[in-house]
Amino acid sequence: MANFSYTGKLAGREVSGTVDAINEAAAADNLIKRNITPLHIELSKTNKAKTNQNFDVSQWFIPNVSLEDLGMFSRQMYSLVKAGIPIVRAMNGLADTTNSVRLKQALQKVNTELEKGRALSAALAAHPKIFSRLFISMINVGENTGKLDEAFLLLSEYFEKEQSTRKQIKSAMRYPMFVLLAIVIAIFLMNLFVIPTFAAMFAKFNSELPWTTQFLVGSSNFFVHHWPLLIVAISACIFTIKRYVNSRSGRYKWDKIKLKIPIVGSIIERSTLSRFARSFAMMLQSGVPLTQALNLVAESVDNAYMADKILSMRKGIERGESLLRTANASNLFTPLVMQMIAVGEETGQVDTMLTEVADFYDREVDFDLKSLTAKIEPILITIVAGMVLILALGIFMPMWNMMGAIKGR
Repeated sequence: MANFSYTGKLAGREVSGTVDAINEAAAADNLIKRNITPLHIELSKTNKAKTNQNFDVSQWFIPNVSLEDLGMFSRQMYSLVKAGIPIVRAMNGLADTTNSVRLKQALQKVNTELEKGRALSAALAAHPKIFSRLFISMINVGENTGKLDEAFLLLSEYFEKEQSTRKQIKSAMRYPMFVLLAIVIAIFLMNLFVIPTFAAMFAKFNSELPWTTQFLVGSSNFFVHHWPLLIVAISACIFTIKRYVNSRSGRYKWDKIKLKIPIVGSIIERSTLSRFARSFAMMLQSGVPLTQALNLVAESVDNAYMADKILSMRKGIERGESLLRTANASNLFTPLVMQMIAVGEETGQVDTMLTEVADFYDREVDFDLKSLTAKIEPILITIVAGMVLILALGIFMPMWNMMGAIKGR
């Protein structure tokens, strides 16, 4: 259980203090129950100091916990809890059998906290880099409703689906990335080794060279004489771009641009919307309050621009608007999806309809990923053809001119 500092309003006056909760959303709920309207909530300095004290350089070399590890852990916990095995015993057994070193360390610490009488959700909350707020909230609801096994089952299905989608995207992008890497390597090798050989041969004839040859020789000379500067410039550009993208404003703009990239932008958008719909349905199915579910789902979509849209939906619901109206105002969903959400609200089965929405987007993404290579292939062929054309014109045109001059003599 973490400690949060807060400022809020109580009977018209401003108050401040600390509150124990598993996350910020739970802290806000605790304050509201005490008739305090929260204005600002953050992790207390004590918790931040503890986090800094636990900093360990050796952790850098331990691989992060993958979706596959979390999915396997959730699936095993579902089976063990459903079989009636005590949580402490189940957690201890999984800590001994898991292949992930980082997850093993976390489960051992969680098991220690459970033996002290702490709730499972509170013990898991002490490891935010492994167990997300969405994961912890699901476990918290499962504990409070007596449906912990169902919570683990929903989480395992969620992680398995997420892992499958990511594998599909990586598989589809592997071929174009390999081709682009081969093109970059070819450019460097030609400029450093191939073109200088021909440039030395052309220089002996003291004849005027075509513009394509001059371009190739000029770029080759720059590569040969300024390659350290070029490496520094490229490294500086990469560092600057990464730093900007990691900033709050940069992340927001980049995530917005990603959705508009030709060919792949629509795939990223629909994949993200599928993640939103599936995680939102899972939270509602578990009994998480609507506003809290939207707040947690905004973090799980891994897109700052869409997260901002989802948070605006939450604000609309807090003002008393319906889910359909706020979803329509966000401009995130297609008319077909809006109809499904409308039916869900009318029948009281929003979670079922959202699952259908997620499946709908998954089918579209799966179809687009299968045809992605066919769409990108003409672009790659055009790039390679352009390179070959410039290289051919740059090298063979002077040779043709020289052969013509020799024949004229």
